Amino acid sequence: MYGDPATIRRILTELGDTWAVVGLSNNQDRAAYGVARVLQRFGKRVVPVHPKAETVLGEQGYASLAEIPFEVDVVDVFVNSALAGRVADEAAAAGAGAVWFQLGVVDEAAFARTREAGLEMVMDRCPAIEIPAL
Repeated sequence: MYGDPATIRRILTELGDTWAVVGLSNNQDRAAYGVARVLQRFGKRVVPVHPKAETVLGEQGYASLAEIPFEVDVVDVFVNSALAGRVADEAAAAGAGAVWFQLGVVDEAAFARTREAGLEMVMDRCPAIEIPAL
């Protein structure tokens, strides 16, 4: 399982409240937007990471994780599985504490690398589904 209950709880309650959401834009029809809103309702700071670097839900966006000028606790990944491993590697390089691959995003090699780098990792789960259950 790529997201045991203890890891999910730790990421959502203990790891920190700054979440970089990779793939978040102002498109309200996209899942990333809805998840970001839920995270905000539960007290998380949501930092948009998207090539357009748009301000979304009141937060300044950045074109990449490397451009964020402050510490990020969790990197939530809304890109397809083929690109997700690169994002996980960037999260580790940026000093994030955890990586969360959204529903349908699966990369077992990236999961292993991320865990080996000392980061918490959840894959193929949604924090907007998990956080209300805590």
